[in-house]
Amino acid sequence: MLRRLYDWTLSLAARKSAEWWLAFIAFVESSVFLVPADVLYLPMALSRPDRAYRYAFVATLASVLGGIAGWFLGHYAYEAIAKPVLEFYGKYDEFEALRQSSGMGFIVLMLVTSGLAHLPPIKVVTILSGVIGVDIWLFIISAIIARGARFYFLAWLLRTYGEPIREFIEKRLGLIAGLGAAALILLYLLIKYLT
Repeated sequence: MLRRLYDWTLSLAARKSAEWWLAFIAFVESSVFLVPADVLYLPMALSRPDRAYRYAFVATLASVLGGIAGWFLGHYAYEAIAKPVLEFYGKYDEFEALRQSSGMGFIVLMLVTSGLAHLPPIKVVTILSGVIGVDIWLFIISAIIARGARFYFLAWLLRTYGEPIREFIEKRLGLIAGLGAAALILLYLLIKYLT
C-alpha cells in the first residue's frame, strides 16, 4: 500500500496541476499524511530547475500551514481527530512516549529536526506541540525555519548540481539529515544533563 501511495504521489509531478498538488501534499504531510512532500518536490524541481525556488516557497508555505493545522488538531481536537490519526499510522505509542518525556525545549528541538529530517515524523511533532501547548508563534517561527531550510537547501542543490544530485538526495540525504538531527538531539541532551 505504501509503495502505491508513493508512486501515486510521484505521478502527480507530471500534471499541469503539480504546483497545487505540491501545496496539498506539503500541507497534509505536516498534519495527517504519510508520504513526504519531497517525493513530489524533487521531480518537479528537476524538470523545471528555473522554478526550484518557487516550488520551495510553495512547499514551505503549505507545510507551515499544515503544521499549524496539526497544532490546532493537537490543541483542540486531540481525542476526536488527532489520536485516531496517530493510531491509524501506528505512531500513537511513539507519540505518547514523546508526550510523557518532553519538555518545551525538547519539543522545539524536535520541531527543527522533524522539519529538516523527518525525525520524528513532522505530523507527530505538530500534533504534540498543540497537545502540550507550545506557544503558537514559537511553533510557527520554528516551522518556517526548519521546513524552509529543507526545501530551499534542496532547491539550491538541484539548481547547482541538477540531475546527478537526484540519486544522492533520494538515497543519502535523509540519512545525512537524520544523523545531523540525531547529533542535535544528543547535543541538547548533553547540555541539559551536564548543566
